[in-house]
Amino acid sequence: MNTTTQTIDPRITRLAQLGAATVYEANGQRDAIDPAIKPLDPKTKIAGRAVTLDLEPGDNWFIHIALLEAGEGDILVVDAKGYTQAGPWGDVLTLAAQERGLAALVIDGAIRDSQEIIASGFPVFTRGVCIRKTTKVQKGQVNVPVTIGGVLIQPGDILVGDADGLVRVAATDIDTALDSSERRELKEEQMRARIREGATTLDLLGLSRP
Repeated sequence: MNTTTQTIDPRITRLAQLGAATVYEANGQRDAIDPAIKPLDPKTKIAGRAVTLDLEPGDNWFIHIALLEAGEGDILVVDAKGYTQAGPWGDVLTLAAQERGLAALVIDGAIRDSQEIIASGFPVFTRGVCIRKTTKVQKGQVNVPVTIGGVLIQPGDILVGDADGLVRVAATDIDTALDSSERRELKEEQMRARIREGATTLDLLGLSRP
């Protein structure tokens, strides 16, 4: 049973609603994570603070450790070095994560039990799926800087993700990112309204025909 009492930051919830592409474009077009790391379920929309794990490839001992450091609304971010020949996360860990109230898993590696995880409704972003088992002997490091899909993630950073991809927002940039994303969303709403009134995208973007 989840016993955490952490309050979800409404700014983070709003970033998820705005979407990864909007946040990426509005926040300086930086820190987009390798698009090879995809959601198992394309309907997934997530945002949360990162609890990070530097994991030895092919082992999952420290996933069990890191899970105890994560709480409600957190995203467990696992650097498995892009190794996809074993699945260190499955349906049992998914249930444990749900009981603790985690928002999602992001793993630069592989998972297993993919259909069960989709059916559970727990959001997972992964580089691959593999049925091969892992060992439980190698130590990892929890809440240290990790590199996921080419992007450095610090503990406490915000990840925003959906079918379009994943993007990092530095913990210190959340207010700036939210403000610029809201302004971009408003601008695009105004563009859509103008298009419905008959304007062309060339007109709106100040472009000309060749």
